Amino acid sequence: MLNPNQCVLYSGGAAGTEQFFGALAESWGIEEVNYSFEGHQIERQRGVRVLTSGELALKDVSLTYVSKLMNREYTRAPLFRKVLQSICWQVSSGDQVLVVGAIQPDNTVKGGTGWGAEFAKICNKPLLVFDQPRGLWFTWQQDRWTEVEKPVIECANFAATGTRFLEDNGRIAIQDLFARSFKR
Repeated sequence: MLNPNQCVLYSGGAAGTEQFFGALAESWGIEEVNYSFEGHQIERQRGVRVLTSGELALKDVSLTYVSKLMNREYTRAPLFRKVLQSICWQVSSGDQVLVVGAIQPDNTVKGGTGWGAEFAKICNKPLLVFDQPRGLWFTWQQDRWTEVEKPVIECANFAATGTRFLEDNGRIAIQDLFARSFKR
């Protein structure tokens, strides 16, 4: 079990999953860093780290590449590019990546959240995904998802992202994950 006072959650403070992870982190005494940028709407105000244009540019990604990798078409809007860049900051900062969403048949995770999971795979970071529709945790091993019964947060520096549409089973899964991972 990890000592929560020695841990840092890297997230984005957005509504839904990130907001819930942040609130739990605060209740456990875990430090929180929420990457944001000018003009970005977030729910968490604790530990906000506003990225400069130069810092965002350091994590720039080709939207053509991301669209091809994720098997979907993403908007070319500047705001969306900044969101992807800030997710790259989250994933890069964490030694383990936690995601709540829906795993698709093509092994990607649904929506913009999927970029966090895919970037974790690219960076070869330990990755846990709670698939809300199935109500199960999965880890990415080699080239496939493997179910995990009672996963834990293994790294003091961890990143979390996920759907804005957090369901009750997702909330319970995150609460249980914290309870298994940290000592009070």
